[in-house]
Amino acid sequence: MRRISLWMLSTVAALVLLFGYRTSTGQSATAAGTVAVTPSGTAAGGQAYTGDTVRTQEGDVQVVITVVAGRITQVSVPVYPTGSQKHDQISARALPELVEATLAEQSADIDAVSGATYTSGGYRESLQSAIDAARL
Repeated sequence: MRRISLWMLSTVAALVLLFGYRTSTGQSATAAGTVAVTPSGTAAGGQAYTGDTVRTQEGDVQVVITVVAGRITQVSVPVYPTGSQKHDQISARALPELVEATLAEQSADIDAVSGATYTSGGYRESLQSAIDAARL
């Protein structure tokens, strides 16, 4: 039990440090409650597209993608369910998996994360609207 507690505390601390990192623009990723799973900002020649904010049973979800040469190169989630230990745990586990699947599949046709059904559904819907905006 003690190992699990230490592991969880270490993971949370690492996430806080990671998302608290200030980028070269001087903006903090946590300032707007953003989970930036890939590097923030746009790559050279890249264009950012913001998906619709989707209301789910567990909270709102919004996805922002960066597209370079017709490929999704970065994904951030500025709006996601948070505010309770349950929501924070689910989001911390599910969002990186969803982003990884998005980058691999290059579409919103990705599997839901087990235990995060509502968040996954909202993520996919917002992602699809961003993809539609990017005309991919």
